[in-house]
Amino acid sequence: MTIINFLELKDKFEIQTFGKSQDLDKTKHIPFSGSPRKHPHDPARVILIADPFSDNTFYYEFRAKDIVFAEELPNITTLAGESVSMVRIWVKKQSVAVRCTPFIVDSIRRI
Repeated sequence: MTIINFLELKDKFEIQTFGKSQDLDKTKHIPFSGSPRKHPHDPARVILIADPFSDNTFYYEFRAKDIVFAEELPNITTLAGESVSMVRIWVKKQSVAVRCTPFIVDSIRRI
């Protein structure tokens, strides 16, 4: 018996998580939650998709060196059985990051 359908390899990015950080200064860091992905061109950057199953989502792009701590969150799953890993990352304040909101370019109709 041969296997016809193989699992498709996704471009998932595993962030090494740590236990509770006792010395994380929450006044100097900001948390962001989402599904981590590898940056398509720059290995020194991380993409964090805020809500990966939403049609109206956005993503963050951070430099990996600005991430000081990562916490593993529960995975989220669709009704169809698709699952993605979620993390909370803590980023240094005053770091330069990008927030991207994709949209469709179209004419605005007048009523």
